[in-house]
Amino acid sequence: MPDAARLFIESSTPRASLALLRGSAVVHEETFTGDRSHNALLFAPLERALAVLETGESLAEVVIGTGPGSYSGTRVGIAAGQGVALVHGCPAVGLSSLVAVPSARPGALAVGDARRGSAWRAGFGEEPELCGVEELAEEIRGVLSGGHAVFSLETVGKVGLPGDLAERVLLEQPTAALLAKAWLGLSAEERARLAALPVQPAYLRPPHVTEAKGGHPLLRK
Repeated sequence: MPDAARLFIESSTPRASLALLRGSAVVHEETFTGDRSHNALLFAPLERALAVLETGESLAEVVIGTGPGSYSGTRVGIAAGQGVALVHGCPAVGLSSLVAVPSARPGALAVGDARRGSAWRAGFGEEPELCGVEELAEEIRGVLSGGHAVFSLETVGKVGLPGDLAERVLLEQPTAALLAKAWLGLSAEERARLAALPVQPAYLRPPHVTEAKGGHPLLRK
């Protein structure tokens, strides 16, 4: 039996990427910078990746990075991945983008700017959670003193960390190839658990729903 083909999509940061694997071998990889234009730039690389498949070959899985990061970029990646999975009759699975950077390992700490005067943090294998800047600074000191890495997917200049700490936070962006490595390193049980969950962006706060303004056609009876 030939090795199963899997597609990996990572679009939560301005540097987006795709990787197509057969088994554990990367047979196609492409990186592009889209910032807020992933919706315009994703589909040509996606078409080239799928063109690598043999005639009649179908994907076994599509794995998509779920952030945290660019909400629009992540949503575009999820929508595209779900569409490809639908065509190939395979599962679409979400996996945190925080496991797809070079420093992602036990003991490492991911941090970032949560806007509105707050920050977020996530230990290895944990979901991002909001925290205060002073609390975050103390945790960063503890992680660094233990010889572990602290990283962010974007610059932390606006977080408000003391300068000596901010300069020690590594700037790393996730890649589809590292997303694939993380996925293949999971146990079969953990993969099955993730495959059973809906694919959605990592939310630092509950999704905000704006009510329709008065006079909107949907409110008219």
